[in-house]
Amino acid sequence: MRITIPTARILAALLAEPDADRYGLELMQATGLASGSLYPILHRLQDAGWVEARWESIDPATEGRPARRFYRLTADGVVSARQSLAELRAQTAVPGVVGSPKTV
Repeated sequence: MRITIPTARILAALLAEPDADRYGLELMQATGLASGSLYPILHRLQDAGWVEARWESIDPATEGRPARRFYRLTADGVVSARQSLAELRAQTAVPGVVGSPKTV
C-alpha cells in the first residue's frame, strides 16, 4: 500500500491508541484532515484489511445525535502500520543529521 502523508497521519492517530475505537470527527481533529480526505483513506485501509469499522449501537432519538461509525486497526493493521511508518521515517531521514534513523 502506498503511504502518503495524509495516510501516515491517520495511521499515527490510530496507533496512538491501537485498541481504541475512533470516530471520524475525532480523527479529523487529530490529523487536521478534512472529511473529503479522511474517509476515502479509511475506506482504502479497510479494503486492505488494516482497519475495521463498526456502527455504534445507540438509539439516535435517545442520544439526540446520529450513531457514529468507529474505526480501529486490525491486528495485521497494527503491524503493517508500524512497519510502514518506520519505512517512511527511514526514507525521509536526512543522512548525517543527529537522531536520523540512518545515522543511529
